[in-house]
Amino acid sequence: MRRYTILLLTAFMLVMAAVAGKTFPAGADEKNSSVPMQELLAYTTLPAETVTILSETYERENHVRVNFVPLPAPELIQKAQIESADLILTDSKVLNTAAEMNLLTPHISEINDAVKTDFKDEHDRWIGVWYDPIIFCANKDYLRTLSEIPDTWKSLSTARKVRIGITDFLAADASSNLMLQMISNLGEYETYEILSGLHPKVVQYTKFLSNPVRQAGMGEADISIAVESETLRYMQDNYPLKIIYPADGTSYILTGVGITKNNSAAAKFADWLLSDDAQIALQKNGFYFIATNPRTLAYKTFAGKNLVLFDDSQKFTAEERHEFLDRWVKDVRLK
Repeated sequence: MRRYTILLLTAFMLVMAAVAGKTFPAGADEKNSSVPMQELLAYTTLPAETVTILSETYERENHVRVNFVPLPAPELIQKAQIESADLILTDSKVLNTAAEMNLLTPHISEINDAVKTDFKDEHDRWIGVWYDPIIFCANKDYLRTLSEIPDTWKSLSTARKVRIGITDFLAADASSNLMLQMISNLGEYETYEILSGLHPKVVQYTKFLSNPVRQAGMGEADISIAVESETLRYMQDNYPLKIIYPADGTSYILTGVGITKNNSAAAKFADWLLSDDAQIALQKNGFYFIATNPRTLAYKTFAGKNLVLFDDSQKFTAEERHEFLDRWVKDVRLK
């Protein structure tokens, strides 16, 4: 028996020695891998805080470092023409410009094929990964005083005795985008009628997207016109808020990704941005967006099934945008 035990121990030690000396394929144990870290270069207009979360999560899970370079939209396009990155993560308008300048390479995969055509380029040069709609952010205490809740732009503009919070149309893209999409979908006359009805009830035209949400949460405003992501952030902090989706439609900012060259690593990261892993990483850090991929849990658990989005297909020139905003200042804001 003693001799048998010695033989077993000897065999065990030989197996352990073999295992210890074995070379595992790259990725089997990435923390101890001697394979050099693969790196990608990405240009973005998103806040550094947001892309840092994505980069750190992806590096931890895939042993690939995504080096984001935050740039304003005009500079991003200029830099992409001179020095190509592996990919671009920005809003759909910037991606459309990049695509028209032939700076992006088409990418088709099983995961991005599931995304609705409204959220991607018709030639697959970029794909929308998430979007952030404008909603009515209402104080719950105020809603309890109402017999009928305003759930359209017209009903909000004609509501009596309501204090409204809103971001100045000249201060943020999400806000100016709202006015332009309203003009595109409701018409100029209807849009300026609504804005004129809202104006006397506006508590303050703020400069930041978060302030109207704070105003509603603190009871300084009854209903704020705000981005959903900021509203959800405050709701997670237990502010007494309720989201109302405008029944007649609303605008949204679509964030997407485009690949600038044939690169399998860039394509893999682009597909990862459509995954639950990316959404979970963002939500853990207080960023709440609506996923475009209908296969994700983030999309399936989204509460706003009745959300109606404006058609964003009409494009305005820079001169037209300036004229619309200038008219709002003269005919609404300063009256």
